[in-house]
Amino acid sequence: MFNHKNHHHSFNFCSPISEQPQQQPDIENQVEPKSCYEDLGIAPKINFFYGRNEELKIIHDWIFLQKARLISVLGLSGIGKTTLVKRFVDLNSNFFDVLMWKSLRFPQPLNLLLTEIFNNFSLVNDSVSLNEETWRKLFDILRHKKCLIILDDVQNIFTEKQLAGQYQPEYRDYKTFLKMMTEIEHQSCLILVSQEKSQEMKSLNEELYPIKVLELIGLYETELLNHQDLENPESWSTLIKLYEGNPLYLQNIADLIKDVFQGDVLSFVNGDELILTEDLKDLFNSLFDKLSKVEQKIIVEMSQQNQEFSIETLKEHLSLSSADLINGLQSLSRRYILRTNPQNKKMFQLSPVFREYLKQGNNFHQ
Repeated sequence: MFNHKNHHHSFNFCSPISEQPQQQPDIENQVEPKSCYEDLGIAPKINFFYGRNEELKIIHDWIFLQKARLISVLGLSGIGKTTLVKRFVDLNSNFFDVLMWKSLRFPQPLNLLLTEIFNNFSLVNDSVSLNEETWRKLFDILRHKKCLIILDDVQNIFTEKQLAGQYQPEYRDYKTFLKMMTEIEHQSCLILVSQEKSQEMKSLNEELYPIKVLELIGLYETELLNHQDLENPESWSTLIKLYEGNPLYLQNIADLIKDVFQGDVLSFVNGDELILTEDLKDLFNSLFDKLSKVEQKIIVEMSQQNQEFSIETLKEHLSLSSADLINGLQSLSRRYILRTNPQNKKMFQLSPVFREYLKQGNNFHQ
């Protein structure tokens, strides 16, 4: 095995896939890929990996023991979804015949994505149409080869300013694709990495439909800051808790502490104030702008008070119908902006970091 890298992409080439028995259908003679490779694209190169060993084992067991065909890795931006999946690929690449990593940061219609997949097997020369023949070819590949396909940044195929998980019209074919991945028998797996959950990511009956969902929360291990050149390690736990164990938030704040406090974490946390960098504000601006009007009303109201809210309390404070309020709360939960209190599931909590952003009134109108 050897690696080839250029300025934009990193490919991992492995030995050719062995021939299948002759009694297999004709597709077996067509689907030998040019090479087994990982198109890393914008996926990160993993230099440091901490605290997700349990999640790695969960994904491993789902794929190899429970034969899951669709896995969704979900959570807030920066929580480590892509890093986790990339680490899994790095550790388990030898157990798959075919590895494909596709980014939807700049989404493309499904037929173009399938064309890229088919090109790896020299099955097509031109772009494919989504017809019965195309689906047959795809699932012949997925049945006879153990493929792992990763779709990153799946939230970008959903419609902005609507409730979470609603497909843009030009990407509704992905909904069909996800359902077929679970309903048709094959030996492959599709991993979705997303900041939003759609209905297709959740199984009503896991025995009938092999679908799994892994929802990531923050990491609260001080090893997160080991390579940040920060002082006062006794204060690192306080800093990590303040920023909810989100690696992206902590990277931004670590840079700020080095620039302004010369790496002195104690001086920063003694200020007893939750500081947002301009990069974090930009991140939250983008997130807020994607919300529906109902969701915006709910979280702006919740940000005004440092407390949990029940549905009944929110009804008293907001001029929303019960249906709009309930659907809005579900959507915010599917975006991981809201969570329920583990001790009292009827109480909804807003992320403290996001609440601080809202309290500062950044670029939105109440």
